[in-house]
Amino acid sequence: MILCLVNPGKWQRNKYVGVSLVGKTLAVMGFGKVGSEVARRAKGLGMHVIAHDPYAPSDRARAIGVELVSFDEAISKSDFISLHMPLTPATSKILNDETFAKMKKGVRIVNVARGGVIDEDALVKALDAGIVAQAALDVFTVEPPAKDNKLVLHEKVTATPHLGASTMEAQEGVAIEIAEAVVGALKGELAATAVNAPMVPAEVLTELKPFVELAEKLGRLAVQLVAGGSGVKSVKVTYASARAPDDLDTRLLRAMITKGVIEPISSVFVNLVNADFTAKQRGLRITEERINLDGSPESPLDYIQVQIANVESKFASAMSETGEIKVEGRVKDGIPHLTKVGSFEVDVSLEGSIILCRQVDQPGMIGTVGSILGQENVNVSFMSVGRIAPRKQAVMAIGVDEQPSKESLKKIGDVSAIEEFVFLKL
Repeated sequence: MILCLVNPGKWQRNKYVGVSLVGKTLAVMGFGKVGSEVARRAKGLGMHVIAHDPYAPSDRARAIGVELVSFDEAISKSDFISLHMPLTPATSKILNDETFAKMKKGVRIVNVARGGVIDEDALVKALDAGIVAQAALDVFTVEPPAKDNKLVLHEKVTATPHLGASTMEAQEGVAIEIAEAVVGALKGELAATAVNAPMVPAEVLTELKPFVELAEKLGRLAVQLVAGGSGVKSVKVTYASARAPDDLDTRLLRAMITKGVIEPISSVFVNLVNADFTAKQRGLRITEERINLDGSPESPLDYIQVQIANVESKFASAMSETGEIKVEGRVKDGIPHLTKVGSFEVDVSLEGSIILCRQVDQPGMIGTVGSILGQENVNVSFMSVGRIAPRKQAVMAIGVDEQPSKESLKKIGDVSAIEEFVFLKL
């Protein structure tokens, strides 16, 4: 099988010499429905396929002969890179000057995902430098791209006008899917794409509102702490409440935790109606547990705890004694707060974004980190330190209003007393 990317209107056979796909390594970036189908077809063409998706189950990859690897390993080992990831804050411009520098010289890139996942100026430089031999682009940051767009005009680029579903079969398939969804909804079946939610009494919504926000943000925090590996398969949610079980409907809270876990890593919008269906479709098992407390049932909940099992963590201190990522939160004065990370007690408002640092407990650490952030005009909204014992290990949680630059985060990581850190976007 030969891949040859050409521009129309010229007959220059010697100039457009292709390369064989047989025996080459393809990195599929984003191993969802589309990515896994691309992998199947590439295997049939004789390619060695690796994939990066920190949230994809490894057993699903193994079933079709694909190895899940880290992001850096995927881009550095591959001859071809095919992008199938959603555009999220974490994936925006994920291919940039820094990542292009890690790639094999002569790599070929196909982007049929979202334009924003590639820094287009960096791609032009990589093409000119010969790092990227050819690029095939169906999507752009701005669509339609300008007539003088450097990528569209580049001789090493094949561009198409976002033709993702532009086949007769695809259009027919969408029509059938819509009709089947309507029929299913009329039969009372669970709808995957419903935008409406069941009726929830206004007084219940008012009472649960801050806890709904807390639930989603705990889900977002927990999934961002996952380092990858086997993928997120199991999430355990614990509710601590003094109320009777019949007096606390957790459907909305469970849906928001599902939303927080899934939305940062996909393009799916999760709501009360489709949360359970979406979780099941992605192989995600959500279990719930209640801890009954003594005391006044005036508040619906004392705290919510979210645990993700069988995964590795970007921040080792977030792991509980039993080996799960664990975060816990409470509502204080109507505002969601993060109150526990792993076994460390903290207290930081879940507003803006958070930096977590594990450090040696010693004087001056708050001032040191605060000064680094202040030099870049990053406003610190909250700061809290939880420690095992004086002068031992501690975890510092810092709430920030703006996202620090990579340089500032590197400076924080370079502080000798800081053993690990992670930036989490809410």
